[in-house]
Amino acid sequence: MALAWSDAGLTRVCLPEKTHAAAERRLLRLAGTDAAALDTDRIAPAWIAALVADIRRYAEGTDVDFSDVPVDLAGVDDFRKDIYAAARNLHHGETTTYGGLAEQAGHKGLFRETGAALGSNPIPLVIPCHRILAAGGKIGGFSATGGSVMKEKMLVLEGVHVGPPPAAQASFGF
Repeated sequence: MALAWSDAGLTRVCLPEKTHAAAERRLLRLAGTDAAALDTDRIAPAWIAALVADIRRYAEGTDVDFSDVPVDLAGVDDFRKDIYAAARNLHHGETTTYGGLAEQAGHKGLFRETGAALGSNPIPLVIPCHRILAAGGKIGGFSATGGSVMKEKMLVLEGVHVGPPPAAQASFGF
């Protein structure tokens, strides 16, 4: 994984890649910068170290609340800020639909726009876009690394199982 932050808060999260270098390349590409622009000598603030520990606990299946992690959404429009704030109100293992989230954010009926906003979420996991499902409880899209497979893995970590129900137990014919 790779994280980027400013003095105001977290600006970017890249979900797991195969290597650290791949995560860093993705982070730089998404941030629209290059390695020369990074201040690699800067010491991470204590809250970043705590966040890294919390992410590790999350990956082990622990219920972790990321709602207090400061985020820097400079340059993000008000609609997306509303959607991201509503998503941050969802707790571990709690899901809603794109339409439900739009309504919770005060934008009833704008489910497609909500999906687009979540598709450009710069801080997945902390802004838990993986908890938003398509109508009918379907997995829906996920633009972060790993796509819908990663989304499903994250949901499973939270005890949420998406997809068709298990086949009914076969019964005896008497």
